[in-house]
Amino acid sequence: MNKGSMGNLFKQAQKMQAAMQKTQENLVNIQVEGTSGGGMVTVTANAAQEIISIAIDPEVIDPQDREMLEDLVLAAVNQALDKARGRAQEEMSKVTGGIMPNLPGL
Repeated sequence: MNKGSMGNLFKQAQKMQAAMQKTQENLVNIQVEGTSGGGMVTVTANAAQEIISIAIDPEVIDPQDREMLEDLVLAAVNQALDKARGRAQEEMSKVTGGIMPNLPGL
């Protein structure tokens, strides 16, 4: 490989790195929802894997059955975070053209 080709390759790598950084910064603007209990609990997260909100239908709030509500919230949170990870991978794949492996933490 000659010096010009190496320089060109380096520039392309820098462009890709900048695009990946911008995409990561934009993940906070992509929202996904996880639900459980037939929509009784809804959790909204962003693709940066931050929980934005939790909505609980008052009908599911029973002081005598706190464990059921906890399970519903947990299921909705896990679903939302799973969707958030998937969207983050989709967005990063757009930048990298799918050449990057599944990166933990993205």
